[in-house]
Amino acid sequence: MSNVALKWSGEGSRMFVGRDSRGQVLVAGSWPNEDSSWLEWKALKPSDLLLLGLASCTAYDVVTILERQRQRLTKLSLEVNSNQLPDAPFAFTDIHIHYRLGGEELNQKKVERAISLSQEQYCSVAATLRGVSKVTYSFEIEK
Repeated sequence: MSNVALKWSGEGSRMFVGRDSRGQVLVAGSWPNEDSSWLEWKALKPSDLLLLGLASCTAYDVVTILERQRQRLTKLSLEVNSNQLPDAPFAFTDIHIHYRLGGEELNQKKVERAISLSQEQYCSVAATLRGVSKVTYSFEIEK
């Protein structure tokens, strides 16, 4: 079970400080004042946090699975692209994850299996999003 908390930074702001179930914090939102002196007071967009949650969930799984398969992964990056409805609540309609992996003699079938297991069996964020959005993926192994 997860227990997260969120606190509004106060009147006149749209900034929020969140705490995860392990005590780590992040800042989301932005300061509504568009004055250029406030530009540094922008933080993560909540809808982007959802995509980052998906990316980190599946990346964690892929690293773990490839380690168990004795694959020597040395590099992993993910790019997540999405489309949202044009009107509120701006729900995600489709999400695509592209994995870029590098390592010593990575086996393409094992990489594909690791990603598939993550997407279809292990990643709770992907399982949740699949119910409301089309989630697809692709990958490439860099030499």
